[in-house]
Amino acid sequence: MTRVVLVDDQAMVRAGIAVILESEGLQVVGEASSGTDAVRVVRRVRPDVVCMDVRMPGGDGIAATRELAGPGVEDPVPVLVVSTFDLDDDVFGALEAGASGFLLKDAEPEVLVDAVRRVAAGDGLVDQSLTRRVIDEFARRRGPVAPDATAEGLLTAREREIVALLSRGSSNAEIAAALFLEPSTVKSHLSRIMTKTGARDRVQLVVWAYDSGLAVPGA
Repeated sequence: MTRVVLVDDQAMVRAGIAVILESEGLQVVGEASSGTDAVRVVRRVRPDVVCMDVRMPGGDGIAATRELAGPGVEDPVPVLVVSTFDLDDDVFGALEAGASGFLLKDAEPEVLVDAVRRVAAGDGLVDQSLTRRVIDEFARRRGPVAPDATAEGLLTAREREIVALLSRGSSNAEIAAALFLEPSTVKSHLSRIMTKTGARDRVQLVVWAYDSGLAVPGA
């Protein structure tokens, strides 16, 4: 059973999300009303996923995400940011802090449940309405980066093609169609790529690709 910690400064929001998740067989094992409390609770109960709000008094969600899942954190906990806002700074701040996904609070209940399960499984996701925009803007903000020879050497030519397509927002099915592969083959490739690069999910693999210069803005 997937174990979840809910972080939001509004008790009614936490209660509503808890009802949705538990009705689908997920288990809420902790709650917090601030980023500071979230770090304490998560470190105590070690959930499979944290549903994290961004803007909260007493410690924001992005800072808490960085403490729980950011670069250099040993044994990070997957964080799904669930926010009212789709402002660019919130989205990019969350992704750069190590979040495995970003979802808007007005998403349908089944989308929230699916998102939690996908993040727990290591797939990661960004709200479908934001995906292309997020990746385009993320690439623009990063700007062109010279390819890192060490990073490039980690991957085969086929793996670099898959990373390039993933970094443009392509799904497994779209990658498979573009490269004349089976979707299951793409999934296997992505699993090996994440092992090689140390990326724990698709979202952080895209961040790695742009940081390493293997994904090119505007390509």
